[in-house]
Amino acid sequence: MPMGQSRTIQSRLVLPPDTNHHFSIFGGKVLAYIDEVAAIASMKHAKSEIVTAAFDSVDFKSPANVGDILELEAIVTSTGTTSMEVYVKVKSINFRTGEEKITTESFVTNVAIDNKGKPVTVPGVYPETEEERVLYEKGLVRRKQRMDSRKE
Repeated sequence: MPMGQSRTIQSRLVLPPDTNHHFSIFGGKVLAYIDEVAAIASMKHAKSEIVTAAFDSVDFKSPANVGDILELEAIVTSTGTTSMEVYVKVKSINFRTGEEKITTESFVTNVAIDNKGKPVTVPGVYPETEEERVLYEKGLVRRKQRMDSRKE
């Protein structure tokens, strides 16, 4: 299945209740948004329900402030038998100036399940663009690292 078929984009507005005393969005709020968009991308790929197995990495790169628009983009980058690695990029947009910056990047592992909560097989993925090819190839390395760390 092409990676792009799972691509999911969501937009959110950073509102005052979502922010800390610096008027930038709470990291936990961003994590909830990441979890949701990664789940949707995974469900589109697996055509089944999913559960979050792990947040493999979360890198907060820059703040998003009150009034910014957050744009979250998720794509399934690699698969195992029942698991999917999802890359999520979060970008903030200042609608007044047009300035855009990446605020967060994350990799999430989700597992496809049936209606009884048992893992089910997911289709493999393949890249179609250069950006997808890089994510895909690095995804194979990340998967091996995850498997090795679980053995320890």
